[in-house]
Amino acid sequence: MAAVNTHAESSSAIDKPRRKSMNGRVAAALVLLPPALVLFTLFVIYPLAGSGIYAFYDWNGYGTPTDFVGLQNFERMMGHAVFQQAVMNSLKVIAVSLLVQLPLALVLALMIYRRTPENTIFRLVFFLPYILAEIAAGLIWSFIMDGNFGVVADITRALGIDPYFITSDRSWAFTAVLVVIVWKYFGFHMMIYIAALQGVPKDMIEAARIEGASRLGVVRYVQIPMIKPAIVVSVFFSVIGALQVFDVVIPLTNGGPANSSHTIVTYLYTFGLARLKIGYGSAIGVVLFITAVLVAVFYQRLFMRKPA
Repeated sequence: MAAVNTHAESSSAIDKPRRKSMNGRVAAALVLLPPALVLFTLFVIYPLAGSGIYAFYDWNGYGTPTDFVGLQNFERMMGHAVFQQAVMNSLKVIAVSLLVQLPLALVLALMIYRRTPENTIFRLVFFLPYILAEIAAGLIWSFIMDGNFGVVADITRALGIDPYFITSDRSWAFTAVLVVIVWKYFGFHMMIYIAALQGVPKDMIEAARIEGASRLGVVRYVQIPMIKPAIVVSVFFSVIGALQVFDVVIPLTNGGPANSSHTIVTYLYTFGLARLKIGYGSAIGVVLFITAVLVAVFYQRLFMRKPA
């Protein structure tokens, strides 16, 4: 009987810290959750709901929307050649991000992931473009690619040819945007891969080398499989980010020449907000939001599910 009482007392003593911890978590949630919910509702839920309503009106942003047009904004958007070009450009950003930017980031990460002073310097250099503000990056590259001054002007003068304006050429303007995007964001993905590579057990790499695996074999059969979760997350960030490209394009090309370098978001800004077509812009935003949500949901279900 005494043994039973002792066991009950010890169990009660163990449960007390658990109850205190649970009560502390509940108290923290009650204190911190309401302000977060209020902010999230005001700055996310409310604007999303408003956009969903305004998308069915021809509204300029002033007063109360009264001119209900139904699905006309969506029909106009789908039939607009510039919007179709913007969608194609956004798909190009996704393709270049997956086929150029991420492989480049992975190769560089494999080269400099070891902790050495030299590699620290290289990481800083490669990561600096990502720290730079998007607007600043676009402005810097617009100066570089200008035919009157900058690097392109120096090259054309050295070759003795007429000035060439890359961002004014319909055939090359969006290629210039893609180059800047790769330069701007590859360092972010590189750091994700470096963090994952540093977590790969060294004994696995040594075991593979003892078994006769080459450097490429270690990368292919040991390191890449071990950092697969990081690659999956990196691809997700890349795709969602590609759908939201805006800040780089505006200072670099402003969607030109002749609206050939618009992405979906710059199209929304130019043909919706800038022209006070808030209803039309809201319709574009609704389509973009639904697309991003569907991509996120399906990608997580296909690639980010925890194994059973």
